Amino acid sequence: MKTELYRDRFGILTQDADRGILELQWLKGSADMSEDDFKAWLERYAAAGEQHRAPHMLIDVRQFKHRPGAQIGQWRDEHIIPRYNSAGVKKFAFLLPAGAPADAAPAPEGPAAFPTGYFDSRERIEAWFAGEAAS
Repeated sequence: MKTELYRDRFGILTQDADRGILELQWLKGSADMSEDDFKAWLERYAAAGEQHRAPHMLIDVRQFKHRPGAQIGQWRDEHIIPRYNSAGVKKFAFLLPAGAPADAAPAPEGPAAFPTGYFDSRERIEAWFAGEAAS
C-alpha cells in the first residue's frame, strides 16, 4: 500500500513499504522550478531514502518539465548519490515517457553502489525490482 509522504506543485513523494519502493513522481508544475527547488527536492528524496531505508527507489519523469543546469550532475554525484548509498539502495529506476529509449541494461552510474535502470513501463520496473531480468 502506498503512503504519501509529501506533495507540492512540483512532485509527490510516496512509499510502498510492502514492496520496499520509495517513489518521486514529478508533476507538470516542475516546469516552474528553480535550480534551488530542484536541489531541495533531490535532498528531500535522499532524506526519505535514509529515513525509510527502501531498497528500491523510483523517479517517474513522465511529466518532468524542469531542465537542470549543466552542473547538477556533479552536484548530485557529490551530495545525493552518497546518501542513497548510505541508505542501502539496491536498485534505482527512472520511469520514462512511453516510446523513450530505455534499452540500456541497468548499471551503476558515477559513485553509485547500485544499478540504475531506465524503463518505459512501470511493469518492467516492478519486475526488475522483484528480481526478474530487466529486459
